[in-house]
Amino acid sequence: MTSKTYAGNYFEDFTVGQELVHTSPRTVTVGDAALYTALYGSRFALTSGETFAASMGMERMPLDPLLVFHTVFGKTVPEVSLNAVANLGYAACRFTAPVFPGDTLAARSEIVGIKANRDGKTGVVYVHSTGTNQHGDVVLDYVRWVMVRKRDESSPAPETLIPQLPTVVAAADLVVPPGLTGADYDIALAGSPFLWDDYEVGERIDHVDGMTIEEAEHMTATRLWHNTAKVHFNQFVEKDGRFGRRIVYGGHLISIARALSHNGLANAQTILAINAGTHCNPTFAGDTVHAWSEVLERFELPGRTDVGALRTRLVATKDLPCTNFPLRDEGGTYLPNVVLDLDLTLLVPRR
Repeated sequence: MTSKTYAGNYFEDFTVGQELVHTSPRTVTVGDAALYTALYGSRFALTSGETFAASMGMERMPLDPLLVFHTVFGKTVPEVSLNAVANLGYAACRFTAPVFPGDTLAARSEIVGIKANRDGKTGVVYVHSTGTNQHGDVVLDYVRWVMVRKRDESSPAPETLIPQLPTVVAAADLVVPPGLTGADYDIALAGSPFLWDDYEVGERIDHVDGMTIEEAEHMTATRLWHNTAKVHFNQFVEKDGRFGRRIVYGGHLISIARALSHNGLANAQTILAINAGTHCNPTFAGDTVHAWSEVLERFELPGRTDVGALRTRLVATKDLPCTNFPLRDEGGTYLPNVVLDLDLTLLVPRR
């Protein structure tokens, strides 16, 4: 009799060019927005207050772009990373349209690269995913790569294909939400006097605050985003795994670090792109996350004088304050307490 349960794809099941339609479209609501705030404490005014969003020209208050990212990402997990060891990185992620409460998000993916690991037990799969709303409009477009277990360690290695990915999303490819304006911007309500013009390339910002991850929180987040990867939710399995416990979903770290960055970048009201990202070391419940940012680039957006873009490096650590901006050792290896290295393009109003 044919099994009616689904065990997920293993490394051998992926081929370059393979297309995946992900299940369970999800309608996002104001409840999701409230839960997002409860989980991460994000205070960016554009996604916190209807009146502030209206003052910036938005028809309605949009959902946080990372809430959109997690929702679409979660859709891809059953077919892509149910049997993953770890999610490794991101590239070329663009937020191409705002998402509002009541929108329904769906996802599709294409396998764009594959590489067997030397250990013979795992391989890396490169996946290009798109998220769309109920009108078929693309709201999110990104590539990630993930380490996936093999079903049979004796199976032959496929031909390696590693895709060429851009290091930065070009300014011409960035999408400012329709209607959004930085004219008559209220810095008092936003929470900071520092606008696009006030940041300098090379400037580093210690975001000062820390946030401890609780077991219940990262488990709630994993379920909220329909993320069914075993490494995040199944302690019965993971007690015999590499770490003997569940690891925290990497996106959970991204949202915590982004929320912490409000203290120093409060006017970075939305994320236009995730240019690149690396999960450097695992994170577990009980770890306290700190964060710091570096301004990598400040550039104008085509045809805009009211808003500009800041490209920043956002680094998160566990159990290590960021006074000294920790990142790598003398040999260039990430320090063991550095858990996230993320390259973002942020939208900031101008003077």
